[in-house]
Amino acid sequence: MGRLRKSTKKRKSLKAKQRQHIAFRMNILFFSIFILFSLLIFRLGYLQIVKGEDYVRALERTEEIPVNTSVPRGRIYDKYGRILVDNEPKNAITYTKMQDTKQTDMLEIAKKLAKLIDLKSDRVTLRDKQDFWITNNRDAAYEKVPEDEQKEIQAIEDLSEKEVQQEIDKRVRERITQEELDTLTETDLEVLAIYREMLSGYALAPQIIKSDVEPAEFARVSERLGELPGVNTTTDWERVKNVPKGTVAILGGTTTPQKGIPADKLDYFLARGYSRNDRVGTSYLEFQYEEVLQGQKTVVKNLTNSKGQVVDTVPVIEGKPGKDLVLTIDSELQLEVEKIVEKNLLDAKKKPGTKYLDRAFIIMMDPKTGDVLSMVGKQLYKDEAGKTQFLDYSYGSFTTAYEAGSVVKPATILTAYQNDIIEPGTTLIDEPIKLAGTNGTKSSVFNRSGRIPVNDLYAIERSSNVYMFKIALLSAGLQYTPNMPLRVMPEKLNLFRSGFSQFGLGVNTGIDLPNEVTGVQSDLKDGGNLLDYTIGQFDTYTPLQLAQYVSTIANGGYRIQPHIVKEIREPSEDGVSMGPVIQEIGPVILNRVNNSDNEINRIKEGMKRVYYGDRGSARSWFKDTDYVAAGKTGTAQSFAYDEKEKKVHETLNVSHIGFAPFDNPEVAYAIVVPYVTTDDDHTTYVNNMIARQALDKYFELKEKNMKNGLMEEAVPQPIKPSITDVRIQETEEEEETITTNPEN
Repeated sequence: MGRLRKSTKKRKSLKAKQRQHIAFRMNILFFSIFILFSLLIFRLGYLQIVKGEDYVRALERTEEIPVNTSVPRGRIYDKYGRILVDNEPKNAITYTKMQDTKQTDMLEIAKKLAKLIDLKSDRVTLRDKQDFWITNNRDAAYEKVPEDEQKEIQAIEDLSEKEVQQEIDKRVRERITQEELDTLTETDLEVLAIYREMLSGYALAPQIIKSDVEPAEFARVSERLGELPGVNTTTDWERVKNVPKGTVAILGGTTTPQKGIPADKLDYFLARGYSRNDRVGTSYLEFQYEEVLQGQKTVVKNLTNSKGQVVDTVPVIEGKPGKDLVLTIDSELQLEVEKIVEKNLLDAKKKPGTKYLDRAFIIMMDPKTGDVLSMVGKQLYKDEAGKTQFLDYSYGSFTTAYEAGSVVKPATILTAYQNDIIEPGTTLIDEPIKLAGTNGTKSSVFNRSGRIPVNDLYAIERSSNVYMFKIALLSAGLQYTPNMPLRVMPEKLNLFRSGFSQFGLGVNTGIDLPNEVTGVQSDLKDGGNLLDYTIGQFDTYTPLQLAQYVSTIANGGYRIQPHIVKEIREPSEDGVSMGPVIQEIGPVILNRVNNSDNEINRIKEGMKRVYYGDRGSARSWFKDTDYVAAGKTGTAQSFAYDEKEKKVHETLNVSHIGFAPFDNPEVAYAIVVPYVTTDDDHTTYVNNMIARQALDKYFELKEKNMKNGLMEEAVPQPIKPSITDVRIQETEEEEETITTNPEN
């Protein structure tokens, strides 16, 4: 019995252990199921909530892309609302290639289009012809590279499959004969011209096949769009300048859709969301304000099926025209001053010693606001027929620099005031200067041998070189004695350079145009160089720097940043009035010179004497003005490089700065005529004549505009026609914008 009880207890104990083990395993199973279901629910939630939209988009296979629709660029107006650059609508035919489009399909469409439109084949290249011949004669083409030769190419190490095919294609093209290319008919070439335009586009981006389409062609293609997948008829815009040819190069240029983005700027524009065949600004205003002028492309959503084929296109963002620019330029003043420069430049060219005279510049600006009213640069040259022509060189006003001469003397005296070298009214003796170790003497033009007491006002009126020389000596703590040694003093040169830079000489002006230069700052080699610097015979300056400099004096000592653009506006809604102002570009003060009002006013008085004083250097040209102005003339030794002779020749530059009216300046101006003569004893005063005639024209037009009620502040501002009927198309070559002198 005892054994039976023990056996029964043992069986019960084993069953209990089995039940516990089963329960444990079931718990693990249920827990595992719970974990798996939790993970599944979490995953489903993640897919639906977090990634749901992405997967729905992938399922629908939609894609939002900016489409290169042709929207008009912003217009450009002058300060009075006269149209300078406009857009001309043109009928156009476009082709949009799909992602699954085959080249054979495109070729068939090109053949159909060739029967409906005429397209010149002058853009077709030799490579285009070779590739087209290969497409039409594929078997015969690849027989030119035998199979064993193809195997040799394939056996070349480090060549990918793509590179192997490129090498084979290259050899095929090299072996196509001229006779084989001559088998291409005129019809073939027209098909090829269309086909190459179609190939140059990108998937899902419309590519212009032909612009300026004839109405009959436009109608024929429009009627057959159902037979021409990807082809569409639309409106393109062509950039048109409403200015005389050879005028205002600073407006800049644009590419055509056929040319697209220039190769040297490709990365720059692609990084900003452009397409390769976009029309873009390439120079000056069109380039500087590209982001403003460029319109907003249409953005569409392409709906595709499971095979990636586009089944529908839905607009997401409509395209918008670019914003408009209103310039500070008075286009009528610009045109009249250009005529003045051209006439005086031609007259000066007729005199002896003018072999290297080929250009002249004048800048006119508002000294209180920095508005550039007129920027004129003209360059002369002879064409192949020997006729004298003018090239618009307005951009040379800030991209080229020249020795300016005595026009810098007011800056020399003001710098001397700043550093307590002299004070207003200081008198110094004008006499020939002879330094040890130098050949000859340095003297003033009006005094080659005597000793004349000269104060600061008289020094400006008569343009005393020696007064400036002695300022340089005093800056080093020296009193002049004949044959005195003068060591090199770079710290004193830096003192004057620092003073000059306060007025804008030798530094960037800040003009809102690209490629501005600051001129050349030469290294100081001897003490005589320091003396030369004080009379404008050492460093070089741009005409625009001189205009900013004289403006700083005219407005009482504030260096104002010059600017070409006055306003940015929304595009016109009705074509009659300008759109609302988005941004007004007002005066920007860069710095205030370290001179008192009294010091600046004294210099202005000296510049007034240049025009009206008994011995004023410009009295002959300004003594009888109906207005009161002030200025300073300049002459500088310079050098011209002769390309034919490969030799440098000594020449003279002439310059002129000024402002008017004297009591309340509203216009400041700077004239530079480089290489005016090779004759030291020159009698050319072309700088002074340009200054007087341009200033007269300014006040004449001001009076006329006031009588005619021409206002630049009218609200709303009406759009006014250009002052000329000349229209320059964007497709014209640069040389076509050169004007021929009608006198020749």
